[in-house]
Amino acid sequence: MDTLLSVQEIHTYYGDSYVLQGMSVELNAGEALGILGRNGMGKTTLVNSIMGFVPPRGGKIIFKDKEITKTSSYEISDIGIGLCPQGRRIFPTLSVRENLIVAEQKKGAARWNTDAIYQLFPRLGERKSQQAGSLSGGEQQMLAVGRALMTNPDCLILDEPSEGLAPLIIQDLGNAIRSLKEEGLSILLVEQNAPFAIKTVDRVNVIEKGKVVLDTSPEELWNNEQVKKQYLGIG
Repeated sequence: MDTLLSVQEIHTYYGDSYVLQGMSVELNAGEALGILGRNGMGKTTLVNSIMGFVPPRGGKIIFKDKEITKTSSYEISDIGIGLCPQGRRIFPTLSVRENLIVAEQKKGAARWNTDAIYQLFPRLGERKSQQAGSLSGGEQQMLAVGRALMTNPDCLILDEPSEGLAPLIIQDLGNAIRSLKEEGLSILLVEQNAPFAIKTVDRVNVIEKGKVVLDTSPEELWNNEQVKKQYLGIG
């Protein structure tokens, strides 16, 4: 498969804190890649580096054969990377529909508009006039995903989307993500919830102390008790 997003040996700092220590990740077109690891290992820093919030001091980030290492966040969104951030970050006083419209980008034959989002997440259609701050946590997460899709991205980054959600809502969210993957959308799923991620992605990268320590299939990861215990704290 063609490489859509290539993170090449990046080194990212927060002040003097050295977080990503030569991290490399490759996402192929049409693939769902899971980024797994315990808290503090650099998962969200990887997202922040890709999106231009915390540019790396070394290495390169290539998207659609163009280097974006020092590109501004709004330009990264314009060229086709959509982000559903950790913590949702919706606009609580705006309606569901307004939250979606504010992010809308029409690019060519745009796949995503409000009607398409309501089809993917019927609950949002039922509550389109409701203030976003009054939604349940699960509905707010659906809205955050929908808002990211309204940018009509070629690559969708989901940062800890299952965080704080009830099991049934996590199941619905997983079904939606798998539906997006089946449509051919490239997805980078950053998760601490390994059982959720392995049911959703095609391939898994496990990170430890700012580096990828394992690139494998979901099945091989789940069957490796030593790796699960050492790097994910499972078992």
